[in-house]
Amino acid sequence: MAARLREHYQTKTVPALTKEFSYKNVMAVPKLEKITINIGMGEATQNAKLMDGAVNELGQIAGQKPVITKATKSIAQFKLREGQAIGCMVTLRGDRMFEFFDRLVNVALPRVRDFRGVSSKSFDGRGNYTLGIKDQLIFPEIDYSKVDKTKGMNICITTTARTDAEGLALLRTMGMPFRQ
Repeated sequence: MAARLREHYQTKTVPALTKEFSYKNVMAVPKLEKITINIGMGEATQNAKLMDGAVNELGQIAGQKPVITKATKSIAQFKLREGQAIGCMVTLRGDRMFEFFDRLVNVALPRVRDFRGVSSKSFDGRGNYTLGIKDQLIFPEIDYSKVDKTKGMNICITTTARTDAEGLALLRTMGMPFRQ
């Protein structure tokens, strides 16, 4: 079964963007390419067990096993050695990406306290959007009683849009709640 949001993209988003930006070819319409979720755990240099919790929680949120990121070089001021685990990340594509985006927009973001929408200024100039979340507890997959420490995460939504205006229109038609 195809993801619900993929069907929404094909039936509603593509015609709307084609009309708005007057694309001549359907393949020129921007689409979601991938979603990357990253958790940086600088505290893992002192306590390695924090990393296990972050990996488990990110796996529950994303639905696939995360990759542990390691330090590329040693930095004495941060008590960091080369090759030491300092974070984890996961890249979602295809149906998993659409399912995660659907859960993010419709379930997780509305659970943020005092939520008025996400900023429309977080585009990188090439149509990609980055979002920072301070607390992983907004996702319903996380059991509150098993959380030892709240962890923030960066969510980067990579699109095939060429400009920020195209990326904003794509995400807005797909349901991303932008601030007015």
